[in-house]
Order: sequence, then C-alpha cells, then structure tokens
Amino acid sequence: MTSGVRKSPIGFGRLWTAQTVSSLGDGVSHAALPLIALTLTRDPMALAVVTAAGTLPWLLFGVLGGALVDRWDRRRTMWVMDAARAVLLVIPAAAAALDGLSIPLLASVAFLLGLGGLFFDTAATAYLPELLGRAPALLERANARLRGAQTAMSGFAGPPAGSALLALGRTVPLLADAVSFLLSALLVRSLPAMPRPVPEIRESLLQQARAGASYVFRDRLLLGLALRPAVGNIAFLAVETVLALFAHDRLGIDTYGFGLLLTAEATGGLLGAGVASHLGRLLGTGTALTCTAAVEGLAVLGLAAAPNPYVAGLALAVCGAGMGATMVLGPSLRQAVVPARLMGRVASTSRMLAMCAAPVGAFLGGWLATTYDIRTPLYAAAGLLLTMTAVTRSMTSNRRVEAALRAAAAAGGPDHPASRDSTQESAPGLL
Repeated sequence: MTSGVRKSPIGFGRLWTAQTVSSLGDGVSHAALPLIALTLTRDPMALAVVTAAGTLPWLLFGVLGGALVDRWDRRRTMWVMDAARAVLLVIPAAAAALDGLSIPLLASVAFLLGLGGLFFDTAATAYLPELLGRAPALLERANARLRGAQTAMSGFAGPPAGSALLALGRTVPLLADAVSFLLSALLVRSLPAMPRPVPEIRESLLQQARAGASYVFRDRLLLGLALRPAVGNIAFLAVETVLALFAHDRLGIDTYGFGLLLTAEATGGLLGAGVASHLGRLLGTGTALTCTAAVEGLAVLGLAAAPNPYVAGLALAVCGAGMGATMVLGPSLRQAVVPARLMGRVASTSRMLAMCAAPVGAFLGGWLATTYDIRTPLYAAAGLLLTMTAVTRSMTSNRRVEAALRAAAAAGGPDHPASRDSTQESAPGLL
C-alpha cells in the first residue's frame, strides 16, 4: 500500500462534503425554479424554455468545455465555477426582492448555471482519479458515495426543502442555493492541488476537442460506456414524458401517490449505488454492467405491464437500482483507464451524447403515446434498453475491461494503482 493511497481519503472527504452540500442546493433550486416560473406565467412553452435552458450548454459546448478543462487546473476550475454560480444566483434573488423577475431572466440564469455545471462536473470527473491515484477499487467506492449523496440530497431532501423555502418568499430558495455553492467553493478550494496534464501546445482548442471525441469513438470500450447512458436517456425520457399520465390514467395514482412512485425509484437508485462495488467484484465490471443494463430493460417492461401501483413501484425501484449501479461502475471504469490529459474531453463527450439523446427520448415518448397508446412508449423503451444491452455486451466485456486496465497500468508504470489488486480490502475508508 503506498502512502498516496493512505492520504487520499482525507481530500476525498472534503470533496464528498462539497458535492453533498452543492447537491442539496441543486435539489432546492430544481424544485424552486419551475415553481418560481409558474408564478410568472402559465404558458407551457415558456415554462419549457426555463427547463430546457439548463441543458443547452451541454449541447452547445460539451466537447469544447472538456477541451478547456483539460487545459486548466481542475481544482481551480471547480471552486471558481461554484463561486461564480453563488454570485449569479444573487441576481434573480435581488430581482425577486424588487419584483423584477421575468421568464427571460430565469432562462438566462438557468443557462449560466448549466454552463457552470458543465465545467464543474467535467473538472470533478477529471480530478477524482488523480486524487485517488486512479485505483479502480477506490474509484468505485468513491463514485458510489458521491452518487448516493447526490441522490439523497437532490432527490430526497432538496425538492421538499425548496418547496418549503419558497413558501417563505421567492428570494429564499435562490439565496439558499447560493450559500450551498459558496460553501462548496470554499471546501473545494482547500483540496490538494494536482499536477496539470502536459499541454498539447501545437494543437488548437478545436483540434483538442476533436481528438477527445475521436478517442471515445475509436475505443470500443469507451464507446460502449458512452452508448449506455445515451441510449438509456432516450428510453428513460420516453418513459418520463408519459409517466405521470400513465400513473394517473392506467394505475389510478393521485398526485401524492405519484410522488411516492418517484421516491421508490430514488430509493432503488441509492441501493444500486451502494451495492455497485460488490457486484463489480462478484461478476467483474463488464458482466456487472451488462446485468444492470438488462435489469433496467426488464424493469421497464414490468412497469409497462404493471396491473397496479404496487407492482409499478417495485418495477421503478428495480430500474432505479440498475441505474444507480450503472452510474457508479461506468464512470469509475472510465476514470481508471482514460489518460489524465484526455479525461475532461472524454467525460464531456460522453455526457454530451447522453444530453443530446434526452430530447429525442422525450419526443419519441410523446409521439408514441399520441399515435398508439400510453403504454407503447414504455414497451418501446424496454425494447430499446434490451437491444442496447445485447449490442454493447461484447464492447464492455470482462475481457475487454481487464485488457484496458492492464494497458492503463502499463502506461502509468509499475506503480500505477491499476497494476495492483483492484479488490484490496485493506484500503482505508474514503471518509
């Protein structure tokens, strides 16, 4: 065991705390922003503009943002973005206090928050493997705890807190989110600095962005890891688009029951994140990823055929568990095998593919429900997920995963963590 591995949990504790605090603020604003917009207009298209504005940065600047992150100091990028988002949220809070809020202002704020999130998330993804010495076992455990905290804060605690704070005034949830970003910035600022990747001086920003995207598409393992969330987003957004209507019309679920249905999915997500590392050790990361993808498809199939709310809730919980495990195992593997100089671009390319797929899924779900039946989008989503599982099975097989880990270890030299046993249980706890 190297001293670097022993020291890493200290820094991770601060990073985990920072992202937990920030996720709580995200949950607050996720609930509050649409409700604030609802106080200004009842026009569905105007409300959709506010919601969509937050995703536009990934569609417009995803790969270029990753190239910039690979040029910048990752820790500085994270705390500067959080500090900037804290300052940004003061603007709509002041406008709310002065009765000057508008839909264009909220959409602009949502866009800039999304842009800050693009840089922060990409930098955090690139920073974590450096902090933990790129050890696969530590990365899986770290991502499991980060994913669990994100789900608990943004999925459970944040939205009700945002609704409650909004009752105190429109400025309150905005300022609460600003405080969360400020606290996160201070914590990230205290993290240890990591060596910056060797710059590729002779390449332009566009060339570097293209190189990062090409790296994903030429590598079958990385392409398989990118296709899973991209195809998954098409399927899951097709389901999400009609889920409320399906729950009301076919299952007889009221508004309160629908909230419980979503809670069941989030609970499954926490469980899946918690057992992801165990599944990876038991089955091998490649086989575990195939199994979780199959579980997601079968669970959506069960949801489509659900005769009552209880079966539907169980199906969503199982689907959430598959998603939670996948979102730990996939990014952990990517962080372990991608060279540090390309990490930002590879992560942002994968995220951009997933974000671009989301509106396709939403449109598909609405079209299928309108043209055929409310259950049709669910059956189509299940078929899409199971087809994706079959197509990517060989791309992310255990054999391919092990070969990538060996190549990463060889590239990093004999002291590279991937060259050691990735299932070391003697490693200290991350917190």
